[in-house]
Amino acid sequence: MRTMNSTMFLYSVQEKYADAFAKNFTTVLLAVIILSINGVFVLTFFRSSIFYNDPRYILYIHLVINDMLMVFFSVILSVMAYVWQNVPLPFCVTLLIIASTTHKNTPLTLAGMAVERYIAICKPLHHHQICTVRRTYILISLIWGVGVIPGLADLILLSIVRPLSISSTVTSCVMNGLYSSVVWVILVFTYCQVLIAARRATTDKSSAKKAQSTILLHGAQLLLYKMFVPLLPVDRARLTFLNYLLTNILPRLLTPLIYGVRDKHFYKHMKELFSCRLFIVKVESVKK
Repeated sequence: MRTMNSTMFLYSVQEKYADAFAKNFTTVLLAVIILSINGVFVLTFFRSSIFYNDPRYILYIHLVINDMLMVFFSVILSVMAYVWQNVPLPFCVTLLIIASTTHKNTPLTLAGMAVERYIAICKPLHHHQICTVRRTYILISLIWGVGVIPGLADLILLSIVRPLSISSTVTSCVMNGLYSSVVWVILVFTYCQVLIAARRATTDKSSAKKAQSTILLHGAQLLLYKMFVPLLPVDRARLTFLNYLLTNILPRLLTPLIYGVRDKHFYKHMKELFSCRLFIVKVESVKK
């Protein structure tokens, strides 16, 4: 009987470690793929100075860099949960606040990008006056300021009340609900305004249609970020992991595909950059 129990315990431990390895391998692999793809778009942006003065591309690259930070820190936290149990509190709290802030920055940046498209289509004569580079960077600073508030609020409550009381959870839920509501209102408003503008004779139909598609894609992205897989009592851990992949990791692949590849202007510069690099490599290899 004891031999059977010890054998079952051994299998249980092996299964536990195999499951942990599979989860960590999956998250790290996806993170490497996402960071590599997004890194290509960041390199394209910084190697092409033409994008520096366009608020649309500044907001786009902020979204890409923000997603890269979010993936990097969330994967570190995920791996740490398995391999480093006794993490120093200040270090852990810092990582959590950064991951939480970058997670909240994404929908706020999407809202900002939708507003920029609304101004470009519905108020084209005022677009260059309203959407300046300086104001774009101010908006990005505000996004980070607003995104960090819930994390800092939790930290202050944690410092005052130990253990963390239910009020902190309620505050966090209220803040998340407020963020989501504001972003959805902005997306619906901008989409409706662009739809109305598209029907006017004076509006550039092609630009308006592209703006509509972009705002709709913003909504699809937001749905993915807010999607939730029901956590059933049966195999709760695996469903939690699946939920983490679907809402935190995989949507970050959409950002470069939606904007970088879909945007002909950006895609053209990316092709030129890598065609040039490929040509240089070929020339050097021929010389050798």
